[in-house]
Amino acid sequence: MSQFDLQQLLGGNRRALAKAITVIESSLDAHREQAQTILEEVLPHSGNSIRVGITGVPGVGKSTFIEAFGLYLIEQGKRVAVLAVDPSSPIAGGSILGDKTRMEELSRREEAFIRPTPAAGALGGVAQKTRETMLLCEAAGYDVILVETVGVGQSEYQVAGMVDFFMVLMLPGGGDELQGIKKGIMELADALVINKADGDSEKLAGMTQRQYTSAMSLLRHNSFWTPRVMTCSALTSHNIDAVWAMLLEYYYEALACNAFISKRNQQNLDWMRQLLNEMLLLKLSQNATVKSLLPDLERAVERQEITAFAAVKQIMEHL
Repeated sequence: MSQFDLQQLLGGNRRALAKAITVIESSLDAHREQAQTILEEVLPHSGNSIRVGITGVPGVGKSTFIEAFGLYLIEQGKRVAVLAVDPSSPIAGGSILGDKTRMEELSRREEAFIRPTPAAGALGGVAQKTRETMLLCEAAGYDVILVETVGVGQSEYQVAGMVDFFMVLMLPGGGDELQGIKKGIMELADALVINKADGDSEKLAGMTQRQYTSAMSLLRHNSFWTPRVMTCSALTSHNIDAVWAMLLEYYYEALACNAFISKRNQQNLDWMRQLLNEMLLLKLSQNATVKSLLPDLERAVERQEITAFAAVKQIMEHL
């Protein structure tokens, strides 16, 4: 990236940011070195945002909530980036959610940047490049980074490992829904926010809040923060301000006890180890000898002619 383009990005130019993200996301060998240069240049200018992961079951109103929340933050003088991890079309390979059409009002705001990130080829549906994209958005001056995931599953563990605050959106009257959510995801949550607490569902949302508060009290969480259970209505923007107030409370408490910095440091180490594993696998898959050996070894394992361990050992001997 040229120095001029870097200055454009650091100045908050959305076009320069989008171009840089495209290079980061590219799988072309020619772009990999350029991508690393961009990241090294922006790294000193990153790290100044609050990173928030948002998930929830289908139909909970994630997009409506993110739009209402984003618009509220802009009113508070914040710049907001939304990184929505898109499942990729298995046929055409393109993104299929169309986030800018789902958050039409927010996408028109100059202070917002919305980027659907195709999840193809990444573990659990979480885009491989989301972490790097966050750094670019921070360098471009975005104060709050919202990372939306595709649903409740493996991707939640990945997103929780790259954000400061992890929020799970729930529906009113979701007693059965609570059973369907993995205990591990509940333990990851820094807050449960019951959306659609409006109209006839408002009273039900209050009952659900008490149920979830009781359930959350049985789970173990980090030492300095007790996860909150809140209600809101993204449709009417009711309690959206309270959600932001809670996030700020978490942020300042985490800063006060040094938990914020240590969490990010640990996340960086985890990311390095994950990248190391991925690059070792890539190197393995590109090895000519291994590529020629693999089909025969796979057939031999299938037929139970050799053990899986013996097959792996043979592959490792050629590295």
